[in-house]
Amino acid sequence: MTNATTGGVFQSVLELIGNTPMLRISRIETGRCELFVKLECQNPGQSIKDRIALKMVEVAEAEGRLRAGGRIIEATAGNTGIALALVAAVKGYRLTVVMPDKMSEEKMAHLRAMGAEVVLTRSDVAKGHPEYYQDIAQRMADEDPSSFYVNQFDNANNPLAHYETTAPEIWEQMDGRIDAFVAGVGSGGTIAGVARFLKERNSKCEIVLADPRGSILAPLVNEGKRVEAGSWLVEGIGEDFVPSILDLAAIDCAYSVTDAEAFAAVRELLCKEGILAGSSVGVLLHAALAYCRAQTSPRRVVTLICDSGAKYLSKMYNDFWMRDQGFIERARTGDLRDLIARRHDDREDFVLHPTMPLAIAVRRMRMFSVSQMAVLDEADHLVGILDESDVLLALAQDPQAQSQPVSAFMVSRVETIHPSKTPNDLLPIFRADKVAVVHDGTKFCGLITKIDLINHLRAHAAS
Repeated sequence: MTNATTGGVFQSVLELIGNTPMLRISRIETGRCELFVKLECQNPGQSIKDRIALKMVEVAEAEGRLRAGGRIIEATAGNTGIALALVAAVKGYRLTVVMPDKMSEEKMAHLRAMGAEVVLTRSDVAKGHPEYYQDIAQRMADEDPSSFYVNQFDNANNPLAHYETTAPEIWEQMDGRIDAFVAGVGSGGTIAGVARFLKERNSKCEIVLADPRGSILAPLVNEGKRVEAGSWLVEGIGEDFVPSILDLAAIDCAYSVTDAEAFAAVRELLCKEGILAGSSVGVLLHAALAYCRAQTSPRRVVTLICDSGAKYLSKMYNDFWMRDQGFIERARTGDLRDLIARRHDDREDFVLHPTMPLAIAVRRMRMFSVSQMAVLDEADHLVGILDESDVLLALAQDPQAQSQPVSAFMVSRVETIHPSKTPNDLLPIFRADKVAVVHDGTKFCGLITKIDLINHLRAHAAS
């Protein structure tokens, strides 16, 4: 196998795309198989999409469809947009990205920081709906004939990029000894391009589809069955239609992976192998491990670390987000304490001390994205509540108030609700535009907001 070497000096960040390393998984159980991961997160845009972005733009330039200073338009779950932003920045193009609204804040911030225009659209509608992200991108391109609509889902240069670069790299790194390749479908280019290359050289190499539960693709591969698309939280993978560039006939089998399984897989990958990977990697890894553990003879299996987990720190790597989504269980109390998003007993919440300057309170509200905080003394007794309206009035009356202590502005006569009360007992509190302060008569338990009750009611309805 090839060894890592020191790179040279490059003249453009685009020259750093590709030639990513391969790593053997050594601390996660893989059964009788060897599992290797290609670290596509080490591309300059931190994802495998750098490869297709460069290829599709270069071909458009060569064909005269994209001219100096032109505008690029694309519908993307984020990583293709970031890759295009990288290419556009170096080559001097304007970029408009249309994204579903379930994508992480980190992806949107990354795009905007690189100068891209980000258009958010609904993630709860399917292809053909006027607010579907691909349909919106197509309309925008139609309205601007001078623009180049990338259309990765129908662009033949998408799989060609992987046929020409990704697949040969895998073949060389594995010394031609590869028995199975596991990949997902975002646009379909990766699995189509790599499968074509590998099957040409070894017809017995199995191509395994990793698909999020809710996507229509796994049932099509395994049963030839068309189903209605569901919903999933994993980003950038799975489809509600079959992209034209995807060759389903090249896929030998498919694994359907739940959000919970995917998020658990990437968290294990970080803890055991030290790899911070994106959410779609969880789908690939869980499927690859399931495939490996099902084999009765040794096999050499390759999958991809499609992108970096740095874009998902606020999601599956955040215990609070995982708990809010129901992926991390916590002890149930059977009363109102189950509705508290951040329990004080477990030190999950963010609180203030009465002697803190108001400026610190404002900073913490912004840092933790909360509009109210409990104020507790040295003995951990609740002495007040400070919310954003208290801060607003204080600063409006006196701009110097930020140097004064929180105790001067907090509401000290706090109405509390006992944990034994029902969710319906919260409604009068919320109608009065207050936060519910849960106190058992001895100690402060935590705060319940309107969104906490909404989440509780949604979860109850789903069950």
